[in-house]
Amino acid sequence: MKVKMLIAAAVAMLLLGGGASQAAPEKSKLTLGVGGKPLLYYLPLTIAERKGYFKEEGLDVTINDFGGGSKSLQALIGGSVDAVTGAYEHTIRMQQKGQDIRAVIELGRFPGIVLAVKKSHEGKVKTAADLKGMKIGVTAPGSSTNFFVDFLIAKAGGDPKASSYIGVGGGASGVAAMEKGEIDAISHLDPVISKLQADKAVFILADSRTEAGTKAIFGGSNPAAVLYLKEEFIQQNPQTVQALVNAFYKALKWIDKAKPQDVVATVPESYYLGDRALYEQAVQNSLETYSRTGIIPESGMKSAYNMLAQFDEALAKANIDLKKTFDDRFVKKVSK
Repeated sequence: MKVKMLIAAAVAMLLLGGGASQAAPEKSKLTLGVGGKPLLYYLPLTIAERKGYFKEEGLDVTINDFGGGSKSLQALIGGSVDAVTGAYEHTIRMQQKGQDIRAVIELGRFPGIVLAVKKSHEGKVKTAADLKGMKIGVTAPGSSTNFFVDFLIAKAGGDPKASSYIGVGGGASGVAAMEKGEIDAISHLDPVISKLQADKAVFILADSRTEAGTKAIFGGSNPAAVLYLKEEFIQQNPQTVQALVNAFYKALKWIDKAKPQDVVATVPESYYLGDRALYEQAVQNSLETYSRTGIIPESGMKSAYNMLAQFDEALAKANIDLKKTFDDRFVKKVSK
């Protein structure tokens, strides 16, 4: 009788787990890097943390928030963090540099990045190429926000190297940099962009917060935030990676059904930039960007590569195997 009860309990746990890893994580205490945690680009991370999904998967995750995506990537390469929520493009650029970094779940299917220009330049700046000689704010040089504007400038026939890039961080500092006149344009994300729009400090030149906007810019989908790790870590700690993917998958499913008010009630008040109603609107503007499946489609991988190749001649000449940038085994397992 006891045996039957134990079996029934085990089956119930598996059903409730919804595909969660059956074995305990090899490494339960982890350090995860991110470049601008309050940004809506990284909302799935905050949801996984606040909803307790990491703990449900047997993980004790410490989150280190850096000034931008390039800095969290450096931390991964240097070994001070185990995993990163960052831009998919980094997996491509690192392969070019001989570093085997792989995404294991897609968090954002559209970048959600916006190129906005100081209001006083309206009429003068009509395309990204007109930013020549100007100061452009990005979360951090070498980050996805930097890549985005580099691509737009090159696409418009300009030279990305003819502009200056200023790291403004991932939160209120970006708003301050524009409103203090320290930059002429900004490539950034919500809620920063929505705040600048509300303050009538900028006009929008390119907007990838929606499917239509992303297609207009890239010609198709373009993966954004992902969870990526060193291939060596993935091979040595498959159950840990599975647990991480399970937690993020739960976050994506929660976001898919959430209303803006649900998100506002879940994140820390410090994310609001002092305006709860504005943050709620920013959430509404961004809900379309999040991945529905966690899977990066092949077309998305090619789109990301083509974006980088547009302005990076060395990468364009490199032999890049896109299949090695995304390991889909873990997300496929949890979605069964």
